[in-house]
Amino acid sequence: MTTKEELMAGGVSSVMHVRCPDRLPEEAYRRVLEELAGLSPVVQALPPTAALVELKGALRYHGTDARRLGEILRVRTLSRLGVDVRVGIGPSITVAATASAQIHPPGGVLAVAHDQAAGWLAPLPVDALHGIGPRQANTLHDYGIHTVGLLAAVDPATVQRLLGGRAGRLAADRARGIDPRPVVPRTLPAAATVRCAFDRHVLDGAAVRAALLDLVVQLGLLLRRRGQAARALTLTLKFAGNGGWEKTRRLTEPSAHDEDLRGLAYRLMDAAGLQRGRLTAITLKGEDLIDADQVALQISLDDAREARLVAEEAADRIRDKFGAGVIGPAAVFRRAC
Repeated sequence: MTTKEELMAGGVSSVMHVRCPDRLPEEAYRRVLEELAGLSPVVQALPPTAALVELKGALRYHGTDARRLGEILRVRTLSRLGVDVRVGIGPSITVAATASAQIHPPGGVLAVAHDQAAGWLAPLPVDALHGIGPRQANTLHDYGIHTVGLLAAVDPATVQRLLGGRAGRLAADRARGIDPRPVVPRTLPAAATVRCAFDRHVLDGAAVRAALLDLVVQLGLLLRRRGQAARALTLTLKFAGNGGWEKTRRLTEPSAHDEDLRGLAYRLMDAAGLQRGRLTAITLKGEDLIDADQVALQISLDDAREARLVAEEAADRIRDKFGAGVIGPAAVFRRAC
């Protein structure tokens, strides 16, 4: 057990990297960030599902060790939110993020002590080191560098020649446990994001339109529950072969209503000019958000629109009582994802 004197000396692992489950709803992710803020005032959001926490001040305040704080966090997110998290703790961002990736889902805590970081990193596959991408790993493999320890043993100048100047320098430093980057406080950006990944490549325009409508319904519900409205929408399309397309357009007036979001989302999709593109994923993001009470109320003479807004309120009450998936447009229940 780490003593209080050791904690005060500052020679212990002090960075926590938290990984939430993949495709965690943004509202749940925000609540996890709130739990992190209850442990430390220095939290850096890494959307959509990760975060960094500086623990030095928290260790002094709570009078405990870093592993215990990680366990406390996990108990809180499980009991309060029903969300299990993977918590990596180390003396630097690189070590902490590498540690969290070594934990098998659904959750757990792995703490790497300051004086054990180099030895812990050494036997790991080189592609397990946080910041090493597949292409860099393949290049290192071609030269017989398969572990982090081997990477650390290679002359930094050689690593720079293999991976390029800056990338090689960073890889060589981080393999040796050198990573002076601080945790920079950052809240979640003022945006709301929903996404859909298809089980297979999709060419059917009706299936794509149904999936987009599903995202519109999800986004509208998320905004209304948060008491926010979007000034703009961004539609991102991912294609087979890692191609992509993205476009942003502004709404005529800030809104969180399905009807307004749907109209702009459809126009964005039409602007993509899809013909035979094999879609793999769609992301819809509400951006430049404001509080709903800042939206000017307009007098409407459109009885059909007013009826749809009344129906939307009724549907929201049903979702709040019975769950988000119990009511919605007919096409949504035949969606492809």
